[in-house]
Amino acid sequence: MGRASRRLVVMRHAKAEATAPTDHERALAARGRADAEDAGRWLRAQGVRPDAALVSDARRTVQTWEQVALGAGWDCAADFSAGLYAAGGDSAFDLLRDTEPSVACLVVIGHNPTMAYLAELIDDGDGDAAATDALLARGFPTSAVAAFAVTVPWTDLAPGTGRLEAFHVGNG
Repeated sequence: MGRASRRLVVMRHAKAEATAPTDHERALAARGRADAEDAGRWLRAQGVRPDAALVSDARRTVQTWEQVALGAGWDCAADFSAGLYAAGGDSAFDLLRDTEPSVACLVVIGHNPTMAYLAELIDDGDGDAAATDALLARGFPTSAVAAFAVTVPWTDLAPGTGRLEAFHVGNG
């Protein structure tokens, strides 16, 4: 994590089934389960060990969290948030700013376009060049993960307050 006092991981849910009775009830597809578990292994290799997780309460994001945690070997409990499910960019920033000050590493799993918006805005542009190039080239598809070093308190999180350390997208 370098000199940063905090780490923020922003992830878009893994690939979901196309249909369900409601959007909120869409489950992960087989590829999504595999990609999410792979993302967890990748996060473990990056040294990510969350103190807290904020996860949309939609079925596909809950299942993404479960598979990521399985792949990473985490036992961190997640906060499943109806607010994150419905959040636009500004509302998502507000939710992140409510993170307890003692949290050193926060994982957030949600939906696009909000997760892409957060990743693009949080980035200060001075991070890992290969990660930045990959983010710009690939966009923020399902299972995309962006890891940021954050030096400001969570209450001060704003555009340009995080440095992109790593970016990952599954192979599925």
